[in-house]
Amino acid sequence: MAEQSTGQALPVAQVREYLTGLQARITQALEQVEGEGGARFLSDTWSKGPGERLQGDGITRIMEGGRVFERAGCGFSHVRGPQLPPSATQHRPELAGAPFEAMGVSLVFHPRNPFVPTVHMNVRMIAAGLGAAGSGAAGSGAAGSGAAGSGAAGSGAAGSGAAGSGAAGQPGNEPTCWFGGGMDLTPVYGFEEDAQHFHRVCRDALAPFGDALYPRFKTWCDEYFCLKHRNEQRGIGGIFFDDFSELGQARSFDMLRSVGDSFLESYLPIVERRQAMDYGQQQVDFQRYRRGRYVEFNLVWDRGTHFGLQSGGRTESILLSMPPHASWSYQREDAPGTPERALLEQFLVRRDWL
Repeated sequence: MAEQSTGQALPVAQVREYLTGLQARITQALEQVEGEGGARFLSDTWSKGPGERLQGDGITRIMEGGRVFERAGCGFSHVRGPQLPPSATQHRPELAGAPFEAMGVSLVFHPRNPFVPTVHMNVRMIAAGLGAAGSGAAGSGAAGSGAAGSGAAGSGAAGSGAAGSGAAGQPGNEPTCWFGGGMDLTPVYGFEEDAQHFHRVCRDALAPFGDALYPRFKTWCDEYFCLKHRNEQRGIGGIFFDDFSELGQARSFDMLRSVGDSFLESYLPIVERRQAMDYGQQQVDFQRYRRGRYVEFNLVWDRGTHFGLQSGGRTESILLSMPPHASWSYQREDAPGTPERALLEQFLVRRDWL
């Protein structure tokens, strides 16, 4: 795509270079975890040209059937569209119908061992013009084309809550853009030390930008990743932010990079601790049952998924967040004192982990 300026500051090339590099670093690290003879990522480069609802390009990377990861998707996309879909303007109705540009990386990893938690992360930047098609800057999560999305890998950048504001509008429109993203952990079997480690890394990534950000973004994450139809948290949370530019463009982008750069530190030590734990069919059955909840959230509540589908995004990329196997059980009740019951009572609750 042609290089442009993100309004007042960041050139598109700078943001894009960071995001594609982040995708490469993360996927390489997972292949190292898989080890010799393990699965490798399939890289699917795609583009959308004139005449399609979105224009742009991206890279979808997917690993399936691995030794450690049953399914792992990590997508980058950079797209433009002539009109923001409803899911992206619910908090900013003045942007309804505005053109936009979005860029981001999003991932969801589903491990094979039920004792290793599922994880989601995305970082995105979005811009929308109040009067120009193809707006101007870098956008947030891939606008549905396959990269960002608040809860689904590749689900669609802006989906997480707001869309960017006027980055490349017609002359006279004030150019702006903003950022969103975060990461959250979804265990099948809960471990206090894993939850504490994950939240500690999240806190430390935000600390250079203000002590108030972690508690604020943690609360936002708890509120967002909730299956409201079941009154149940999706996991143990993490951090989530959207519509963020209050530090200025350059400093806000620095914060975004700090979040993205901290992901491997937040997750890989947990994988190393849990991947060799013994498990049986009982644990696999419970894993698939909990994955059903993951599917419910992504399809019913995730604004990133909705954004991607509404904006004409790439369906295969949008849905790469889905687990390979999931199941449902009518009114399941696990016995008191079991690890399965402990997950619901002790971990899928809003609490302070630090």
